[in-house]
Amino acid sequence: MTTADSGPEAVLDSRFSTTNAEPVRWSDALSLLEEAEIYWLATTRQDGQPSVTPLLMVWFDDALVFCTGATEQKGHNLDRNPRVTVTTGNNRYRTGTDVVIEGEVERITDQGSLRGIADLFKRKYDWDFQIKDEGFQGAEDTVAIVYRVKAAKGFAFQRGDEFGQTRWRFG
Repeated sequence: MTTADSGPEAVLDSRFSTTNAEPVRWSDALSLLEEAEIYWLATTRQDGQPSVTPLLMVWFDDALVFCTGATEQKGHNLDRNPRVTVTTGNNRYRTGTDVVIEGEVERITDQGSLRGIADLFKRKYDWDFQIKDEGFQGAEDTVAIVYRVKAAKGFAFQRGDEFGQTRWRFG
């Protein structure tokens, strides 16, 4: 086991890593999570089938944050099962790092946090979210629910001169 920085302990899985691979430091993974533009959110449908969709997300208060309409498929899925997986990275075989976060979503409703999140979406994506009730103004006078992903486990899959798989566990 190797502690790569002050974040969660980074553990390199030698079964899926080349000889000289080093674990990805949490600070490097965090930079990737903060800078990514597209994320893939996996939820579970009522019948157990997976559902994956690309989303915009921001990093706020030590968590990935996204929003969705209550009537959207992912909104229905999250009502029944708050467990999710979020991925981001690239689609190159020989270069880059992909990051996977597994955890549960928690709804964010307090006005101060919603304002901070809306500001981050504006800076990152140039989207103007207006706060409505306990979420963001959605289409046709609906409310988009805002969620944070409370991470339980994370992975990094690095490619390049060395290939490696890193795992983190969160408290």
